[in-house]
Amino acid sequence: MPVAWNSAEILYLKGRNAKRKPLLMKNLSDRQELPEALRVLLDEYPRESWESSDNFGALIRFWLDRHMMFRKLMASLQDETERALDGNLDARMLGNRVSRYGSMLVGELHGHHNVEDVHYFPRLRQLDARIETGFDLLDSDHHALDGMIEAFTGDANKMLGAVTSGSDWRAPAEVFRKGLIGFERNLDRHLVDEEDLIVPVLLKYAPADLM
Repeated sequence: MPVAWNSAEILYLKGRNAKRKPLLMKNLSDRQELPEALRVLLDEYPRESWESSDNFGALIRFWLDRHMMFRKLMASLQDETERALDGNLDARMLGNRVSRYGSMLVGELHGHHNVEDVHYFPRLRQLDARIETGFDLLDSDHHALDGMIEAFTGDANKMLGAVTSGSDWRAPAEVFRKGLIGFERNLDRHLVDEEDLIVPVLLKYAPADLM
């Protein structure tokens, strides 16, 4: 069974080392919600009102759909690994699914973050000075997620290697499962905060060059 990716493929995106303003928020793994100072537009455009807004168009729908895809891939990886560890899924089938879902997750996350960092964030941060530091927060999250993706690929490759060689796969699968828990939690925290920052700014200003 070919391994679909390796740690050396981790992409460090353009502009990650640029000098940033001091952040007034906690690191990704410490946050419980978007910092209060950055919720000014969310208070004006709460989640329950998004879809009824005249500016809730194709770009926002696409963005939210991508985020939902990431959540579903993470849930599938967790579910398939637990099924295999419980004896309800063959190890080789687990390997096939982790290779397919994991490769898709890593590739799509990198592509998504690259578009955000290079195209969307530089434009959106210009629209409202009150939330400008929020884009520093999201950039910091992307740095943190790079490390989590690298750990994810390393754990997955160890498990896939064990499955392919016919050696004991359960121990590396358990390590992989435990790593997924933290990765899933932190990724979802980032996605929720990104949505709470970006969707309101798009609804309020609807920049024609993006919408």
